[in-house]
Amino acid sequence: MTLQYPTIADCVGNTPLVRLQRMAGDSSNTLLLKLEGNNPAGSVKDRPALSMITRAELRGQIKPGATLIEATSGNTGIALAMAAAIKGYQMILIMPDNSSAERKAAMTAYGAELILVSKEEGMEGARDLAERLQAEGRGQMLDQFGNADNPEAHYASTGPEIWQQTAGSITHFVSSMGTTGTIMGCSRYLKEQNPEVQIVGLQPMEGSAIPGIRRWPHEYLPKIFDASRVDRVVDMSQVEAEETTRRLAREEGIFCGVSSGGAVAAMLRLSREVENAVIVAIICDRGDRYLSTGIFNADH
Repeated sequence: MTLQYPTIADCVGNTPLVRLQRMAGDSSNTLLLKLEGNNPAGSVKDRPALSMITRAELRGQIKPGATLIEATSGNTGIALAMAAAIKGYQMILIMPDNSSAERKAAMTAYGAELILVSKEEGMEGARDLAERLQAEGRGQMLDQFGNADNPEAHYASTGPEIWQQTAGSITHFVSSMGTTGTIMGCSRYLKEQNPEVQIVGLQPMEGSAIPGIRRWPHEYLPKIFDASRVDRVVDMSQVEAEETTRRLAREEGIFCGVSSGGAVAAMLRLSREVENAVIVAIICDRGDRYLSTGIFNADH
């Protein structure tokens, strides 16, 4: 008998769902965290990265030897760099230069070409440059902000996993919003199973900078975003998100990024308002790609 071993691509998804312990306090609610940092390239973005490339191949939009282009704040870029390495494509990634050193290093480790724009240009500038490079014939842009294959990945995998792992008992779903692919795909699936499930999105408070999530200007709002799929939007301060991120590591042994800390902070707020609820929050990535930012320093 020939054994069939998995490839690295087969290891994307099926991440653990774990219970928050000390930080949950004395509550009738069950607080659960979906550990997306357990994906091979370390974040929830492994799912849409593989989905966007694979589905484009099936449609004949990507040919062998193609060069792919994407604007990213970090996690999608790392995931796409991994997926491109798996499948043998060249990858050009464009990101703001204030992204963490670990994110930049991870992308180039997978063989991607990295182009930086200024902090002032931000993700909007990165997206504009990606479109210009595609227009110049440098490669094929995947466009995570407007590509339906992004939320479809979460409709096909993340949402069903959460439903199965909670045995259909989930009452609230909390997710940070960047491209909005995670919250769009999960909302669609979970609402189909039970329309009463409440979908809570997280965005930075005005003036706060939380890596990976944005408070988008109207003209740059992701095309995949449908406001009707989100029941409530929480504005989160950078200070609260960072403090919760540190607490997760020190009190729960969960080492994650700041957008995940923000999602848990929103979960804890929500838990004070409801009873006998089953609340699930997405832990987008791992904390090791933020060490150089200093947020885990003892004197922070």
